[in-house]
Amino acid sequence: MHTTALTLIELGGVLLFLGILGRLAGLIGLSPIPLYLIGGLFFGSGGLLELEGVVNFSEVASEIGVVLLLLMLGLEYSAKELVTGLRQSWMAGVVDFVLNFTPGVLVGFILGWGPVGALVMGGVTYISSSGIAAKVLSDLGRLGNRETPTVLAILVFEDLAMAVYLPILTAVLAGLSFAGGLGTVGVSLLVVTLVLVVALRWGNVVSAVVDSKDREVFLLTLIGAALLVAGLASALQVSAAVGAFLLGIAISGATAENAARVLEPLRDLFAAIFFVVFGLNTDPASIPPVLGVALVLALVTSATKIGTGWWAASRQGIGRLGRARAGTALVARGEFSIVIAGLAVASGAVDGELAALATTYVLLMAVLGPVMARLAEPAMELLARRPREDPRAVPVP
Repeated sequence: MHTTALTLIELGGVLLFLGILGRLAGLIGLSPIPLYLIGGLFFGSGGLLELEGVVNFSEVASEIGVVLLLLMLGLEYSAKELVTGLRQSWMAGVVDFVLNFTPGVLVGFILGWGPVGALVMGGVTYISSSGIAAKVLSDLGRLGNRETPTVLAILVFEDLAMAVYLPILTAVLAGLSFAGGLGTVGVSLLVVTLVLVVALRWGNVVSAVVDSKDREVFLLTLIGAALLVAGLASALQVSAAVGAFLLGIAISGATAENAARVLEPLRDLFAAIFFVVFGLNTDPASIPPVLGVALVLALVTSATKIGTGWWAASRQGIGRLGRARAGTALVARGEFSIVIAGLAVASGAVDGELAALATTYVLLMAVLGPVMARLAEPAMELLARRPREDPRAVPVP
């Protein structure tokens, strides 16, 4: 069959399948993300039906999905709100790093992968998935909640930490000198600072450049700017997600409202592809040998992420329900963790088993995260309704 025809048939089948899964998720009151991820397992390497024609398109589309998710998240907040949130939550970011980087480091040493493997696994367990978190907050209607700025501040702190971590990791894997690694880190921090300053001081100019009364021109300009900024950020060793997010921060006022309305359908489409591609790239046969370790790691780091969000939200005077929502919103791991493991395996500096463990762990967390976020409110309400035992009551023999 002709390559183009095969690609169109496979892409159409995948999108139709995603639509069915999305409808099923709506019927059972669950975020569609876990179903998208598990569905991808059936059609990827080692699955029931391997799709070859759609691979190239889906990889690019999934990257666009991450960019749009973070761009939309940035549109919800101004640069001033971002800086204020970081000032208030920087300590939470430090606590988050210590609590969630440490388990991965310990596992790396315990499994005999040495300092390099420990550094890789620390990054895998540390960073939450901004893409999944953004989708979950949107699906559950929590973007306007009191705890959401705290969650956002922690996510941004993590993404900015990646601007330091990824260049260091790349330098270590490549065997570069300490000075060379520091130079790469310096470039990353300079780019992030420059974009943030532009967002703070000239955000109105950015909004004016992007804005247009013509819907078609507006959409083309907005998406073009987002992809351009994300691509340049990635080329300069800064996360493409950070670039897209900061562009969203720079766009404000009526322009931001119009942008959110225009982008919403495209975001949902490409985000769904991103999540299913993650499943497509996972070989089901690699999961059983490392499932036990991945489960233990998932339980430990779920608890540490929930603890991070709970503590950070409590410092802002948020109630118990909001603290639970904040903690569970941070549980999912995703795109960054896979990138980190992929860099390490491609370099040949770590054991191939690390990739299997990282993939299994991230798949578990990507499914657990949305489920736990969805169940946070019912669980807390159930606990609140439980009758408290009267300490003065005499026990019945």
